[in-house]
Amino acid sequence: MTSGDKRTIVVTSASDPRRRAELAALAPGTSVTFAGRPREPGDATAMVIDGPDALDSLAAEDVSRWVRRGGRLLLVGTPPVGDGWPALTGVAPAPGLPHAEYVLSPDGDPLTERVADEIPIVDALSPLDPLGARTLLQTIVGTRDVHVVTHHTVGDGAVTVAGLSGSDGALRSKPLATVLGRALQSAPATRTPTALGVGVVGYGSYGSMGYRHGIASDATTGLGLTAIADADPERRAAGVADFPHARAHADTGSLVSDDAVDVVVIATPPVSHAKLAAQALRAGRHVVVEKPLCLTAADAERLLTLAAEHDRMLTVHQNRRWDPDFLAIRRVVEDGMLGEVFNVETFVGGFEHPCRAWHSEVSVSGGAVFDWGAHHLDWTLTLLGGFPSTVQSTAHKRVWHDVTNVDQLRVRLRWADGREAEFVDSTLAAVRRPKFYIQGTQGTLVGQYRPVRTERVDPRDGYVVDEHHHAEAPADLLLARHEPGLGISETRLALPAPPRHAFHRNLADHLLLGEPLAVTADQARRIVVLLEAAHRSGQTGGPELAVSA
Repeated sequence: MTSGDKRTIVVTSASDPRRRAELAALAPGTSVTFAGRPREPGDATAMVIDGPDALDSLAAEDVSRWVRRGGRLLLVGTPPVGDGWPALTGVAPAPGLPHAEYVLSPDGDPLTERVADEIPIVDALSPLDPLGARTLLQTIVGTRDVHVVTHHTVGDGAVTVAGLSGSDGALRSKPLATVLGRALQSAPATRTPTALGVGVVGYGSYGSMGYRHGIASDATTGLGLTAIADADPERRAAGVADFPHARAHADTGSLVSDDAVDVVVIATPPVSHAKLAAQALRAGRHVVVEKPLCLTAADAERLLTLAAEHDRMLTVHQNRRWDPDFLAIRRVVEDGMLGEVFNVETFVGGFEHPCRAWHSEVSVSGGAVFDWGAHHLDWTLTLLGGFPSTVQSTAHKRVWHDVTNVDQLRVRLRWADGREAEFVDSTLAAVRRPKFYIQGTQGTLVGQYRPVRTERVDPRDGYVVDEHHHAEAPADLLLARHEPGLGISETRLALPAPPRHAFHRNLADHLLLGEPLAVTADQARRIVVLLEAAHRSGQTGGPELAVSA
């Protein structure tokens, strides 16, 4: 095979744009050409055959020759049985299963590492009888294991068979698409012999972000916590007690010089992010920064330049992209259920004293907008796309005078095409606004906070009530859509299960397999541009400031 640009041919009779987009998405990082019935694979590095009828014009001998030279073939649907195809695919068809909901599960293959343990799909299945191919995904029908996706190495290439029709959006399932996309890579994925070492700077206390990064790293195949740095000896000792296999360091310089550290996580207060991230990048380490990336757009630019100069990864832990309520909202928006979204409003807060830790001190936090604003503005840009043309912020300091962060702030974003967004963070809101209020041309989506409150009777203390932060539980989501001639119909949205350690899984997928980062450094830089402008506007009386990406 050639070593130039990678090209994937998608052979399909489908003219539906959504179906074509689903098939093209299976080949990330390549240029995609759609074809009807090519007589041979040509110079493509990979080929996706959508349905067995497309094979009528392809001879098994020609395809086999192309695969053996390094080609990657994905066949969606029932595999052919004649003309040498079973030897090439490594499978034979088994009796079909009707259109229904099935739960696929990985079979322990390297190509399925870090995908979901269960992948629910709605589809008609064409089960496979392996004749030398290895199983990637299977389901259970009754008490019988049913092979659904297989992978067969042939020479320098491979053939993957997905025994499904792809109806009802089955191919849009991200875990399933991830497995099929890996199978189409130009080189076979292999299991990493050793995990990448993760070092956390700023371990903190039990339950803090340093602790959480340690738990997530050790729970993610391909990663492992190897080092902890904290200036506080008690916190260092606590870190080693929590993770006995990790080495303790008194400062960042010592940790980034540790040969067991490949990835450095900066989990310190925001004012130190830029300096520590730069130190780790110069030491040749990949870097994960707790949100926000830093406090100024100029520092963000410098960090991106450093990462490029040292050929290192730089990303930000935007973990709330994987909150179940936001995942449900993204599905609604991306499936067009709201029409064109033109207004996004989000809120966090209540009427209560701010925390007395560094989060409430401007000189350390950067200001109130840099805290929850880093999440909420990231949500907003993800939903609306593009970049606003102006930012305006108003701020109030009226009640809590023992802390320096403002008591309430309101950030308004405007796009050049008229779309808009608003984020409010308040410690003066005795009645909470909705967490989400999203308007589109076909309806409105509202998310109401659902605080977590537990009650119990303790033998020693009697009646005890525990209240957790109101933003920890996913919001209750209501979708109201206008139906012409009928009026408004309302639907309460089901939430997906929380994808455990999704950020760290993506981190490992990127570093070990070259898959795209979910949170790119440039996305993080854009958020900093907005946060810095919002803080400046709020500090100077609320003028509208022009911004650009």
